[in-house]
Amino acid sequence: MELEVQILPTDPAALQQIVSELLKTLDEKDLRIRQLSQQLEALRRHAFGRKSEKIDPNQMVFALDEIRKLVQNVEPHTEAPRPEVPSPSPQKKNGHARKRLPEDLPRERIEYPVPESELVCFSCQARKEKIGEEVTEELEYTPASHFVREHVRPKYACPKCEAHVSVADPPSRPIEKGKPGPGLLAHVLTSKYADHLPLNRLEGIFRRHGLQIRRSTLCDWVGDCADLLTPLIREMQKDLLMSVVIHTDDTLVPVLDVDREHTRQGRLWAYIGDPDHANIVFDYTPDRRKEGPRLFLDGFRGYLQADAFGGYDAIFAEMAVQEVACWAHARRYFYEAKGSDPVRAHVALGFIHELYDVEREAKEKSLSPEAKAALRQERSKPVLGKFRTWLDEQSLSVLPKSPIGEAIRYAFGQWEALNRYTENGHLEIDNNLAERTLRCVAVGRKNWMFAGSDEGGRRAAVIYSLVSTCKHHGIDPFEYLRDVLTRISTLPVSRLPELFPKTWKRLKEKPIPDST
Repeated sequence: MELEVQILPTDPAALQQIVSELLKTLDEKDLRIRQLSQQLEALRRHAFGRKSEKIDPNQMVFALDEIRKLVQNVEPHTEAPRPEVPSPSPQKKNGHARKRLPEDLPRERIEYPVPESELVCFSCQARKEKIGEEVTEELEYTPASHFVREHVRPKYACPKCEAHVSVADPPSRPIEKGKPGPGLLAHVLTSKYADHLPLNRLEGIFRRHGLQIRRSTLCDWVGDCADLLTPLIREMQKDLLMSVVIHTDDTLVPVLDVDREHTRQGRLWAYIGDPDHANIVFDYTPDRRKEGPRLFLDGFRGYLQADAFGGYDAIFAEMAVQEVACWAHARRYFYEAKGSDPVRAHVALGFIHELYDVEREAKEKSLSPEAKAALRQERSKPVLGKFRTWLDEQSLSVLPKSPIGEAIRYAFGQWEALNRYTENGHLEIDNNLAERTLRCVAVGRKNWMFAGSDEGGRRAAVIYSLVSTCKHHGIDPFEYLRDVLTRISTLPVSRLPELFPKTWKRLKEKPIPDST
């Protein structure tokens, strides 16, 4: 901007006022530039950088004096040498030796006989004897096979009367009068919801195997299976609501609108129970209004660990539910402020690092919930007290809309909930468990792109509940779903808890007796 000297006033007071306004404008521009630079750095890191929020230990050295002064109230000694930060030990490289293939794989033996002319010793003409063999292993693959299972029911009739025909009752099937067996249905569900394979690709795979199964038929099968499994999910939800603590998070799911040309944003919510009620249940809602989680959690009494979504506020205010916030979310704000205020950001990250050190020690020692709570009271509470004092001091000298100011404001707003994890050893320091659980949806929507309708979102929630719980317990979802689809139609509602993945894993060697 160019100023024309002729239009400037000659009054010194007026000139001072102009300079003051110009300096104010420059300050506003500097703040805006810093904000945009911070956003640009975050976008570049999201697009091209690593997603981990780990801090290089060497970077913490630059904030060491500030940490000493602000945390321990000790003046830094400039003449004292800085402590050396140990460099991370180099990762041990794997050797080049090949591992033996798994012993439990079936093996096909092919022998290559020595020619008869080489079985006679050329020196003494004696016949050679076998002294051993050399075995070379080769891992091979056979495409998946399909077969037709015939359910044969002989019919009997009286030869004299030529009447009174007797025939056995037909076996229960996952889809009445349908052609797919439980193994094929389990394969379709696992392929889409565990392996993220859209049904149109699965249709092409079947075609290569000589089967003409249309995508619309596969979609109907998925819907029928979801309806069949829904009572099991309801029982899992009842069990989950008995947990001491529930982790929850949500992610968007594009849903095809009624015009079939545009998509809108639906939501999938993941709810994870505690170890005594170790079920994962997904819920679908067409929007992100507070009614979704409030209806799902109706009757729950305990701790809810979640992010700072405002929709949870009504649950904490109206229900007997206590909020537990996530230190990973709080840490992310300070991590993103490194570019604009590295000293303060690293001081805050140093405090949070101390809190996570306590959690790491508790995990390494496999402490009980009671011992973990005692350790947190002894080690974590003093760190939280120092951290709060430092936040109070820094809030007086930082710009509220700067990245570090926003990080401090977020910590203040969530402070009580951020401290609550120290009260109970069943609670976690962060909500990363829920975020990891939602990765299956994030990967899936990059492949199947969108749900066809709200009903499709509900079906996805049912299948994701079982697939994610299987993964949580180290269960092969195909084996589980094949067995459950075989049994579920013969079990009364009172026995559905026998099909919870955790219970199924414990009893899989013991066949569940027939309900009859």
